[in-house]
Amino acid sequence: MKKLLFTLSILSVALFSSCEGDPGPAGPPGTNIESEVFEVNGTFTPANEYRVFYDLNPAIFASDNVLVYELSGVENGLDVWKLLPQVYFPFGDDRIMQFNYDFTREDFSIFVDGNFDLTTTPDANAFFNNRVFRIVIIPGFFSRGVARPDHNDYYETIAGYGINDQNVTILPQKQR
Repeated sequence: MKKLLFTLSILSVALFSSCEGDPGPAGPPGTNIESEVFEVNGTFTPANEYRVFYDLNPAIFASDNVLVYELSGVENGLDVWKLLPQVYFPFGDDRIMQFNYDFTREDFSIFVDGNFDLTTTPDANAFFNNRVFRIVIIPGFFSRGVARPDHNDYYETIAGYGINDQNVTILPQKQR
């Protein structure tokens, strides 16, 4: 009986492992999904209600995420980026303002909000003119099974998602 079972199992393995058939048609083309980084320059004024808009072209997927970093200085020759929102106390008291952002699948905006009249901000040119931001697009598939980097650290974020920021695309501001 043992010999019969052994013989049948050897024959089954040989029979099924030697089957070969047509490989079938190719599947549909996939989508090339990559993390991306862009740079924008914004000037915030009463005329634009302290908000600047930029298009995402092509549109991102519903599962994707957007992170925005503000250039806050240079240290040892390296740009220092801080994740938004960033809060400032321009008067040195309880009046605060912050740079923040929102996004849809097709665009994003960066804006300044505060608990006082922003037109009274001391040294408004330094706070509102020619601000530089980096936008990092993170595809939603990274949320599954990948160790998440510390998003507060721009350099850890781009390294964690395999982003090359050597040739960053500058996005034009969208007119509203």
